Amino acid sequence: MEIRRERPDDVKAIHQLTADAFAPKSYSDGTEPAVIDGLRAAGNLILSLVAVKDDVIVAHVAFSPVTIGEKVNSWVGLGPVSVMPSLQRRGIGSNLINEGLRLIEGMNADGCALIGDPKYYRRFGFVSDGSIQYQGVSDEIVQWKRFKGQRPEGRLVFSPEFGD
Repeated sequence: MEIRRERPDDVKAIHQLTADAFAPKSYSDGTEPAVIDGLRAAGNLILSLVAVKDDVIVAHVAFSPVTIGEKVNSWVGLGPVSVMPSLQRRGIGSNLINEGLRLIEGMNADGCALIGDPKYYRRFGFVSDGSIQYQGVSDEIVQWKRFKGQRPEGRLVFSPEFGD
């Protein structure tokens, strides 16, 4: 399996993969493919990685700018993450996330934040301690991982394409 940066001819496949991956999820509102398309169009897709197996894109992860609190910072948001439904729970998403975090840290980001299942994201070093908040959702699913600098505090705001 190859992990690489998104290419222009990957856009349609990423859109379809994301739609397929999120369709059965009870927490999905179906906007995830449009969010990625919007991030790309607005220049807010800091990093977009795909996993390719037998010339087919089987997974994707997006990273985009976020702000936390009132301080100017260089934090990045992780998500959406999509894996072909038939290949989920095989470590493909984990490999993609680990590579993305490595690259984001190498881009001099202060850290990464996300909304997600703490049981899953804890393995990557994410913390959910209530120091950052997001739109009234449980503090347990609002998570962060610091690469450098101060511990984040305040309200987490994603790029406008997320509809915050």
